[in-house]
Parts: sequence; structure tokens; C-alpha cells
Amino acid sequence: MSLLKKLMLVGVAAAALSGMAYAANDMSSEAVAERTKPVGSVYTAADLEGIVAAAPAGADSGEPAAPRTGEAVYTSNCSACHGTGAAGAPIKGNAEQWASHVAKGRDTLIKHALEGFNAMPARGACGNCSDEEIINAVDYMLDAI
Repeated sequence: MSLLKKLMLVGVAAAALSGMAYAANDMSSEAVAERTKPVGSVYTAADLEGIVAAAPAGADSGEPAAPRTGEAVYTSNCSACHGTGAAGAPIKGNAEQWASHVAKGRDTLIKHALEGFNAMPARGACGNCSDEEIINAVDYMLDAI
């Protein structure tokens, strides 16, 4: 590398670094506040005390919510695999793909849905689904074949 190229490279690097150093050395309160501003918030239950979420129209806020339907659970959780066949999952409505599974019986299918089986994770990876909701989803898929 020629001397001229080396000097030009050093000059470009120095110019770039001087601009970066200026930005980091700006200690004005506005610049410091901008560099140290929070990127998110964390709330605890104590922070939310007294705040009541609005209940849907007609809902009795004193009663627990009804379990989700099989269709709702399927749509939000199961369809990723059972709608596409991902990881070898039998596709909803395809009787041929479901035949060997159905032959094991509904109780076995429910057990596999709850505990996981082969590539399917426990609860179909629905961490917030109740047992009843998982069963609703199994029944919904079985009703489609």
C-alpha cells in the first residue's frame, strides 16, 4: 500500500472517529437524557392496584371467563401445524392423514395433546390453554374429519 493511500486512510479514520467522539462527549443534560432514556417499562401488581380492566359489554366481571371454543384454540394455536402439515402434523379435515391417529381413540389423542407426542409439544405449545380448551380443540379437529 502506498504512503499516500495510508495517509488518506488515516485521515478518513480520524475524521470519522472525531465525529463519534464529539457525540459521546456531549454532556449536556439533553444529550445525556437522550442516551439514558428507558427503552421500556416494568409494572408490578402493586403499580396496577386500583386499576380495573374494562369487562366486555354484557360480561359479568365477577365470573371467570368461559373456556375458549375448540375453533378459537385451533385458530390461535393449532392451525400453524395442523393447518399446514408442518412437522408431520395431520391436517385438519384430512381423513386419510388422521386415520391412524383416530384409530388410537379420542382418549389417547387428548393425552397426546396434553402431554405432547412426537414433534408436537405438550399442550400444542399453548401455555395459557386449560385442559378443557385443549380437549375442545381436539374435538373440533375430530369433528372436521
